[in-house]
Amino acid sequence: MSIDRLSGARKAAMLMVLIGDDASSEVFKQMNEDEITMISKEISSLRNVSPETADELLEDFHNMSLAREYIAVGGFDYAKKVLIKSLGPESARKVLDRLVKSLESTPSFSNLEKANPQQLSRYIQNEHPQTIALVLAHLNPTQASELLTSLPESLQSEVSMRMASLEQINPEVVKRISNVLEHKLEALGGGQVEEYGGVRAVAEMFNRMDRTAGRAVLEKIEVIDSDLANAIRDLMFVFDDILLLDDQAVIEILKRADKKTLALALKGTTEQLQQMFFRNMSQRAVEMMNEEMEYMGLVRVKDVKRAQNEIVEIVRQLEEEGVISIGGSGGEEYVV
Repeated sequence: MSIDRLSGARKAAMLMVLIGDDASSEVFKQMNEDEITMISKEISSLRNVSPETADELLEDFHNMSLAREYIAVGGFDYAKKVLIKSLGPESARKVLDRLVKSLESTPSFSNLEKANPQQLSRYIQNEHPQTIALVLAHLNPTQASELLTSLPESLQSEVSMRMASLEQINPEVVKRISNVLEHKLEALGGGQVEEYGGVRAVAEMFNRMDRTAGRAVLEKIEVIDSDLANAIRDLMFVFDDILLLDDQAVIEILKRADKKTLALALKGTTEQLQQMFFRNMSQRAVEMMNEEMEYMGLVRVKDVKRAQNEIVEIVRQLEEEGVISIGGSGGEEYVV
């Protein structure tokens, strides 16, 4: 089995076993209690490490160490050049990608999801767009959409584009941003503030933004980079896009959706979309759904939006499992 499929903790556990007790104890001295507990748990569940896996793991560790050393000596470009020469383009890219992810696992990044997006916005909006993009990439889509919306309009499209291309980020940049975040999060309350990046993350973020605001940002990106705008559209899917699915897909959604959540989601949508669901339900189920919707009375728009997002999550899960296909349907709403 390739070590690419293993978690960082699992790989660390295997490495500890391979280097022996004495060396492992020295490594543990550099870790905090949570890290030691996590890796110890993995070690306890290890059985046998095959010779092939051991060789691959040790080679990976060696390459990562070399990459850090090269960056320290001559910077990212120098490290990239040397690694490509010695490992080839594909292996060099993988090593540098893993190095970036290891830098992104610092508390400065892992604590971001506990931050209040509105409050965080005030602290980072004067930072470089690349810094803001990396922050957005470490938030869940809902938080990211709130943070993006709270930024000045002049920044929103540039930050979104940078977020979409974060896979190519320089490790030196990640390190500098980590230092910036450390100071910003301290100002927000220190340790109490708690897919990265890529086009899909941007699409998820736009899905949770106000429709008008999301369209405005996407249109600005269209002017600068039409291919990127189309890629984002292809990965977007909103509740109204269910109209573009077939009846079988709707039946699959009905199997998994909570009936009260679906009733709330349908209460705030068009009759056409309601009928799409109703025609795939029994007469008795339709009557019960209508009764539920009527019983709700007035409902808040944000509650309807939340319910619709839950249904959209079901659609995405079904697509990921290969049960249904949503294709690029989300893009049709944004044709310009």
